[in-house]
Amino acid sequence: MNRGQMDALIQEHLRAENAGDTDGCVAMYTADVVHDVVGNPAGPLRGPVAAKGFYDYLTSNVTGQTARVNHAWYGEDFAVIEHQWRGNVPGQFLGIEGYGKPVDFRMLHVWEFTDGKISRENVWLDGAAISAQLADEPVTHVSATN
Repeated sequence: MNRGQMDALIQEHLRAENAGDTDGCVAMYTADVVHDVVGNPAGPLRGPVAAKGFYDYLTSNVTGQTARVNHAWYGEDFAVIEHQWRGNVPGQFLGIEGYGKPVDFRMLHVWEFTDGKISRENVWLDGAAISAQLADEPVTHVSATN
């Protein structure tokens, strides 16, 4: 696949997610897709039905607004994309009540593609930034020097 084809699938997926269209979220997945949100207690999910369950829960608790690309790298059958994600949390996110608060954090996706579809999606979230924003706690920075 070329970069344009990968980007088209990724954008279609993200549009569906932001719209709360959970069927659309998984429409571009292979039948054996691995959906892995690192740190999810359920572990990696396999297949579109399991991934749709994740999106049903996510979209009922978190509403997306934007996912701006910070950096992107591409290979023959993969893409690694860092997004700056913004949205609101009317429900729970990372086990924390959101009360409709906005969140703005970095997210890293690793996408793999097979036969013109997404065959793997790995997601890493900046949980510290999310938690701090939802808890109204300041984000503290650790200095590399003593």
